[in-house]
Amino acid sequence: MPATHDVVNQVPPLTGHDVAADPALLAALHREGAGWAEEELHELGTLAGERATQDRARLVEEHPPVLHTHDRYGHRVDEVEYHPHWHDLMTVATAHGVHAAPWRQERPGAHVARAAKMVVWGQTDPGHLCPISMTYAAVPALRAQPELAAVYEPLLTSSVYDFGLRVPTAKSGLIAGMSMTEKQGGSDVRANTTRAEPAGEGWYALTGHKWFTSAPMSDVFLTLAQAPGGLSCFLVPRVLPDGERNALRLQRLKNKLGNRSNASSEIEYEGALGQLVGEEGRGVATIIRMVNMTRLDCTLASASGMRRGVVEAVHHATHRRAFGDRLLDQPLMRNVLADLAVESEAATVVAMRLAGAVDRAACGDPSEEPFRRIALAVSKYWVCKRAAAHAAEALECLGGNGYVEDSGMPRLYREAPLAGIWEGSGNVAALDALRAMTRQPETVEAYVAEVDLAAGADRHLDAAVARLRKDLARPEDASYRARRTVETMALVLQGSLLQRHGDPAVADAFCASRLGADWGVAFGTLPTGVDVAAVLDRARPHAPTIR
Repeated sequence: MPATHDVVNQVPPLTGHDVAADPALLAALHREGAGWAEEELHELGTLAGERATQDRARLVEEHPPVLHTHDRYGHRVDEVEYHPHWHDLMTVATAHGVHAAPWRQERPGAHVARAAKMVVWGQTDPGHLCPISMTYAAVPALRAQPELAAVYEPLLTSSVYDFGLRVPTAKSGLIAGMSMTEKQGGSDVRANTTRAEPAGEGWYALTGHKWFTSAPMSDVFLTLAQAPGGLSCFLVPRVLPDGERNALRLQRLKNKLGNRSNASSEIEYEGALGQLVGEEGRGVATIIRMVNMTRLDCTLASASGMRRGVVEAVHHATHRRAFGDRLLDQPLMRNVLADLAVESEAATVVAMRLAGAVDRAACGDPSEEPFRRIALAVSKYWVCKRAAAHAAEALECLGGNGYVEDSGMPRLYREAPLAGIWEGSGNVAALDALRAMTRQPETVEAYVAEVDLAAGADRHLDAAVARLRKDLARPEDASYRARRTVETMALVLQGSLLQRHGDPAVADAFCASRLGADWGVAFGTLPTGVDVAAVLDRARPHAPTIR
């Protein structure tokens, strides 16, 4: 019988490539002072591009964690069972220092190197990077209590992933979680009702219900609760120093849109014991050090997802044919793909500039702190907002194949909105930027000084800066206009960074389409004259350079 199922015109799997072969990312790595990490980045990128790694990432998403509140005999256990490959991915991330290596290395560029690893390894399974991110972010908050930091920081920064329910100080490495929000407040953490009563010997007993706690199998949690002196921050271990389980009761795991490989939970504190971090009544000021770092990771995660999306789309269009030609050779498809590539590079360049600001501030450069403060809020708002639209367009480039789970694009699409919500949704991020401008005017000065470094480079950028200056000078209705103002600030910052450091074709396309008067809203509306070939060449997957 004749074969009726010959497979033709299908796209080969995107495997065996170096995820770190990203021109914008590699240029930023060197520019921001971490060129010394390029070899390891390529090693991680090669591992991320392997078929085995991609299979592990797929499986942990297809088989989400399972909550076991009791054992077979009726004893309360509050355990979460993960797919074995979750632990494989966590092991790689910690071994490569994606969690907290900069606090251990303390060398110039350490935070930049770690940020680049987040962008690369995040293109496997973003879910497991939630506890990785929180471990990174917990260290600066914990330093508000030096005696606790002396005990826990070496374990949080260890390159060993040591999963299991044991006394934290008896383990080779620790993972940290965050437990802030409650059902009645959400982002308004001052509305929290969890109580913390002194319990002697420096411990407090916490009682209350937390609406979101990720990830519940972490070894320690930074938690907000109302102490006698006001809202305070506490370090709560899952296992107490005497080996007893702390009174943390897992009520349920959240059934989320995406990020399914990661367990997000509701926790009931039934007199759970914790130790004060910082001063009583200064809980928000203490934990905001953690939030600032996780907001950086939101921006990095969005840049990571955009890069994965555009590489998948370009790969598909390179191998798929329609109407007699490759999709990549169709003019309109080239416009769409180039537009996606431009957005991806703009996200990467600003995310890595923020990582550089964090790095230099951590190394004692006070001049970077005002810029970091405002640029982080601005970029967190806009880059994370663009991620969902970017993922949708990248999926559409694959047509019906992209709508099927096997392609991996639905997973990318479901993940994309998370970073825009985590650590403050759009309004919270925009108003935080406005708060910085109002309370810390030096942040505006730092922002203007940064974008002025590209003055005269592009007429669209210069015109946008002039309009923005007028907008910033209008205090009336500032909160009503916050989203528009912050969006413009983000676009101007991205445009200025691309003009100074980016590929000329990408920089010119970005400023003409995002800051010029003649541009469309949808992706694929780049104006004529853009060097599309040069832009697309930067979005192709590349074979590994290191074996």
